[in-house]
Amino acid sequence: MSGSVRDPLARRSVSAIAAGVNAGTVSAAEVAQDTLARLAAYDPIQPQVWISRPAPEQILAAARAVDARVAAGEVLPLAGVPFAVKDNIDVAGMETTAACPAFAFQPEESAAVIERLLDAGAICIGKTNLDQFATGLNGTRSPHGAPRNAYNLAYVSGGSSSGSSVAVSAGLVAFALGTDTAGSGRVPAAFQHLIGLKPTKGRWSTRGLLPACRTIDCITVFTDDLAGARLIDSVIAGYDRADSYSKPLADKPLGRRRIGVPRREQRMWFGDLESEYLYDRVLETLGQDAEVVEIDLAPLLEAAQLLYGGPWVAERTAALADLLANNPGAIDPTVREVVEPGLAMSAVDLFNGIYRMAELKRHADEQWESVDLLAFPTTGTTYRVAELHAAPIALNSAFGLYTNFVNLLDMAAVAVPAGTRANGTGFGITLIGPADTDLALLDAAEAYLASAQLPSPPPLDLEGKMQTVKLAVVGAHLEGMPLHWQLTSRDAKFVGAFETAPDYRLYAIADSVPPKPALVHCADGAAIKVEVYELGVAEFGSFVVEVPPPLAIGTVTLSDGTSVKGFVAEPRALDGARDITSLGGWRAYIAEIS
Repeated sequence: MSGSVRDPLARRSVSAIAAGVNAGTVSAAEVAQDTLARLAAYDPIQPQVWISRPAPEQILAAARAVDARVAAGEVLPLAGVPFAVKDNIDVAGMETTAACPAFAFQPEESAAVIERLLDAGAICIGKTNLDQFATGLNGTRSPHGAPRNAYNLAYVSGGSSSGSSVAVSAGLVAFALGTDTAGSGRVPAAFQHLIGLKPTKGRWSTRGLLPACRTIDCITVFTDDLAGARLIDSVIAGYDRADSYSKPLADKPLGRRRIGVPRREQRMWFGDLESEYLYDRVLETLGQDAEVVEIDLAPLLEAAQLLYGGPWVAERTAALADLLANNPGAIDPTVREVVEPGLAMSAVDLFNGIYRMAELKRHADEQWESVDLLAFPTTGTTYRVAELHAAPIALNSAFGLYTNFVNLLDMAAVAVPAGTRANGTGFGITLIGPADTDLALLDAAEAYLASAQLPSPPPLDLEGKMQTVKLAVVGAHLEGMPLHWQLTSRDAKFVGAFETAPDYRLYAIADSVPPKPALVHCADGAAIKVEVYELGVAEFGSFVVEVPPPLAIGTVTLSDGTSVKGFVAEPRALDGARDITSLGGWRAYIAEIS
């Protein structure tokens, strides 16, 4: 099977594992043994992914029980498939802590979704870390530490379903359950090149889920592929009479002729030019088969603001009322800062909020008359863990811009990969539809991914050495040129020779010693040859200090759409300069004047 001892973190799909176990080409016990090897390999890198796990013998015993069922003739949809569970979802025999040790309790029975997964032959590997009480979209608000992006350990994993997303992105399990109130099942998927399915409210039972905002909470799933998400939905979805928020299944069709996107002036990227570029490429892909329609984001943003800036905060407060009253110090300080304002909310505030939300929902429902679905960025940017520690609320809010309104307005959503930043982290989009269009959204996501033909995700960051910067050089720092030593002296690694996007002009600066070029972004430009090098953050900083005016370091877009740091020029650099764009690069100019 894939994922041998020689390659303990190789990917394995939900469907492939289940098919292999049912066919007898691999046993559930072998899958479980392989999973234990994966855990052993990755635990030293990120032990904070997990809050608790069963003993290895318990996992193997559960796998042998699945093998016995298969041998007896049962065909199990998830035979032997290892999965992880966010630790605000009950699993019998394991504590539910919500990342707050003082709150921990032993549930008497498993959540409804866990019962269905186990009945289908899946093997629970453990409970995963989360932003405490599922309050956050970044993954840094836990006493157990911050699970980090598996593709760049300097960056956040996304939250609140942080540990679950890393367990899948690192290849430890084939799927993992998360939850989603404001985007917690979608944001981590975007950052880590995953599928994040957030079903319609009530499609999956929330019985056995510790509530954040009970009226809008959804249990979600992370997978590597859409087939896995579809299979999990087929097992979990269904009416649960014991859950007062459950409802009968109703799968509705979904047109894909008109796709709604935010107006360009309403798109916020928080300075992340790579995300802006990648989203523009998404729209090009979607526009091949559908009409892309710009819509007014303002009503959706107003609904989103009510989640944390309105009376819905009090619903989070209600879930923690006893702990706030009796042991407030047990709550993460940032989480406490978020939920405490709910104590001051009145019934009048609540009803006024409900009235306004009804108006906004009416607007959102009428919006479906002009578009079939929405295709939004999942997030506008990402941040490092250190940055979230420094500004935990402001930066977290940026993550929820395009996600917070979805559950409040009773929409279904699936987050899918849409590109890779230069730092290895993922950029994603979310396809959003009316309630009960879950399966149709999966179809739409499948069509998008088939058209986009995205490259495979980058290698995992297994050593925490991803705090590097890629730098494009265009002139005197090229290999063999007079200033190349400024790179080699900093142990810069040559990444490759590239061309810029066809949006630049190249000039030879007048009277520059040694001769230097000026690279200028403009609409009527051309592709210019560059070399890209990778430096450590500290080395990059010391390099920038030495860059003399009128040159500067900015952001340069390459022909493949990725963005790197690179040399740009102040306007005064063009005084008396010669336009050498037609030569295509600095080496051709040097050859001409030599």
